[in-house]
Amino acid sequence: MNVITHYDMLIDENNDSFRDPPEIQEYMNKWDGQLFLDALKLDKKKNVLEIGIGTGRIARKVAPYCLKLTGIDISPKTVERAQENLKDYPNISFVCDDFNRYVFEETFDVIYSSLTMMHFEDKKQVISKVDRLLNKEGIFCLSIDKDQSEYIDMQTRKIMVYPDTPNNIISLISESDMTVKNIFETEFAYIIVSNK
Repeated sequence: MNVITHYDMLIDENNDSFRDPPEIQEYMNKWDGQLFLDALKLDKKKNVLEIGIGTGRIARKVAPYCLKLTGIDISPKTVERAQENLKDYPNISFVCDDFNRYVFEETFDVIYSSLTMMHFEDKKQVISKVDRLLNKEGIFCLSIDKDQSEYIDMQTRKIMVYPDTPNNIISLISESDMTVKNIFETEFAYIIVSNK
């Protein structure tokens, strides 16, 4: 099953992390909680990009602290739900497209992504594009799952993913104009913070 179909089906099944109860929200923070948000060094002058906005779980924590947030996601139903969930944030714009194919008309001060890199087979292409889109002295913050499974198993369906390792991501970043500034772990993820 492809990624778009999977995430569209999650919306059809009313599986929306934005609307999860507090205990499940807290569980999700084990990948990208307050330490992740602090690493973004947000302020009201910054233009921010989220790769894989999903239904807006992280975006609602970022939008109040930046000038503008652009969220890109490949799933039409997910983007539609994010627009609904985040309607109270006028500084968010949405793009429904593949990050690697979409032509952005602006650059960003902060680019972040959590649990999305596993969906990209060509990680070098993603890192290169982030490098091109990031302003000088900008921040790229990436949360990668510690789980090295090659599939997301939903019981009723399986979705192929491309697991990451910190060493691989660090190596790709070192080939760009970005520099890794910090690496830390949460219970379920590695957080890699880079600057341009």
